[in-house]
Amino acid sequence: MVSFRIPPELKKRMKEIDINWSEEIRKFIEAKSREYRKKKALEEINAMLSNLSGAEKGTAEKYVREDRDSN
Repeated sequence: MVSFRIPPELKKRMKEIDINWSEEIRKFIEAKSREYRKKKALEEINAMLSNLSGAEKGTAEKYVREDRDSN
């Protein structure tokens, strides 16, 4: 369970709106959590890729030609 204080004026405005605030907050937290996990995964992938050595210029072109010629 998570709880937090809401200013009285905001609480009053929230009561005027027919919204399930608990569900809305839960959805927001889930979305932020997914966003954070994706960002973290991308950072880890970028870190791994930065440690790899790059291919020489023209390597992809060479492989495509070899593949085409083999057929």
